Parts: sequence; C-alpha cells; structure tokens
Amino acid sequence: MPESFFILSKDYLELATDEIIALSKMYDRFSKVKIISNLVIIQSKTNWEKISKRASFVKISGQILRKMSGLFLDEENLGVLKNAKTFVCRIINLSSNQFNIPELESSMGDMVSKFSHAKVKLEDPDITVYLIFTDKENFFGFSKRVKKESRPKKITKYPHELDWKLTRVMINLIGMREGKTICDPFCGTGTTLLEAKSMGIHAIGLDFDEKMCAISKENLVTNGYKSKVFNSDFQELSKISEEFDGIVTDLPYGRSSRASEKPEEILRRFFSILPKRKRIAIMYKKELDSKLRLKGLKKYEIYRHKSLTRTILIK
Repeated sequence: MPESFFILSKDYLELATDEIIALSKMYDRFSKVKIISNLVIIQSKTNWEKISKRASFVKISGQILRKMSGLFLDEENLGVLKNAKTFVCRIINLSSNQFNIPELESSMGDMVSKFSHAKVKLEDPDITVYLIFTDKENFFGFSKRVKKESRPKKITKYPHELDWKLTRVMINLIGMREGKTICDPFCGTGTTLLEAKSMGIHAIGLDFDEKMCAISKENLVTNGYKSKVFNSDFQELSKISEEFDGIVTDLPYGRSSRASEKPEEILRRFFSILPKRKRIAIMYKKELDSKLRLKGLKKYEIYRHKSLTRTILIK
C-alpha cells in the first residue's frame, strides 16, 4: 500500500498531527500512521495530494518510494521522472546530524541526472525529489507540481474573527467529508462558511447580529458560494438539527446574544441544547473551562497572546 509523507509546521504540532491522522482515517479507516517528530507517514490507499489539499499546517508533502539505509539512488527508484521535463532535489534533515545540505542536494541532482533526461530547475519543477533524514530512518520520496488553491476572499473583516487555519483544522478534526453539511451558530463574518465551501462542504450560518449576517452573505457572494445564513439566536439549532451533520464555531467573547449575559452563561445554554449524535468542534476562552468543566473527546490550547488563550473542544 502506498506511503505518503507530511512535514508539518511546528506551530500547534499536536493539533497539526491529529488533523492529518483524522483526514487519513476519514478517507481510509484502515490507514496506518507513523510519527517521527513533525514528520507524519501515512500508509493508505488515499493519495497524499487529497489529504494535503485539506490540511492546514502541512509545509511539505509527497509520496515515499522507499526507505534508505544510506544515500543510494538507482534507475529503478527514479522511474517517477520518466515523463518529467524538470526536477529539483531537496534534503530534509530532521535528524540530530549535521549535513552540508547544498552540497548533498547538488550531488543528489548529479546522480539523478545520470538516470533521467529531466533537467534541473530550482523554481517550480515538474517533480521534486526528496531525501528525508531522521534519527530513526531515512526516506526517499517525491512530489509533483500541485496547483496552488486560491484562498476565499473577504470583502469585509472584523476584529477577533476566527483564524482560517484553525477553522479548517476544526472542520477536519471532526471528519467532515465533502458533500456533508456543517453549521456555525455564531457565524460572524462567515469564516467557517467560506472554509467549508472551499473544501466542498455545505454550510449553514446563524448569527443574532443582523449586521454580521449581512457581512457573511456579502463574503459568500464575493466567492460565488451559496450557503444559508439566518439572522437568529443559536437556539435555532434545535429546529434545524436535521439539516446539518456537525457544528463548528468560535464562541464570541467580545459580544454576546444578550448584552447582559456572561460568556459562561451563553456556553452553558449552548451546550444544553446541542443536538445529540452530531460531530462538534467549538473554540472558546480557556478561562471558561475551569468554570464549566466541559467534557469532550479532546481539548487543545491555542495561545494567541499573553491575555488570551483559546481552547478547542472536539466532541
């Protein structure tokens, strides 16, 4: 079975690792996972491009061709270059050893050239050949040129709106496949709706603030997306529960559905009406955790600045 590799950003590494695992299991529940620092290797029938396209914190990804005991290449290993016109070699050193990386990449390029008609091209080549060093094993792999996805655009933004990468992570952690529907009961400027639609997932937004609903709709239209947006309190969830498969939201901490209501009261009421048997990812201020003792499958702490740490709860 093919093996894919993913080099993850070390920002929120636990979150990034769990996201890759969740995606691989979502597409292939029999996939096998190996973790070496910020390198995640997935043995699965699912192509690496499909997983990488959905993930938020992947820096480099590709397919592993073989494990290596040393720096050794031959014609059989380089069959992937058969139809490529250009290539580049890259060394990824995740080991404790020190290497002269530019010299190694140059030597590796010379060896590849002996077995291939492809020419070296440092920028945007057809194929990138990787040699990955770790303290445990070394790996030889490659990736093809992948068209960069365009980001959803926002005509109007708002202070403290949900970070798009963390939004994607939450959607991915609850295993929401293409064609499913999520609901954001505090949709604000529509970040969750935009990210969901960009991944082929349907979305429904609720917000008590009429102005925010208008902004969400405007941002959706700008990207050619069609999603339902209702000017309604989050309690509407119980009425439309049959219309969605999961909930992804960031609990507002600078505003509330009632001016006099404390955030912990909103969260308490919110949890009391959550539909059963729905996949849920919620972000809220860390300090609310100790007051409410919320339970879920897993929690992640997201440090934003010295006065604000957020918690992501997967339920």
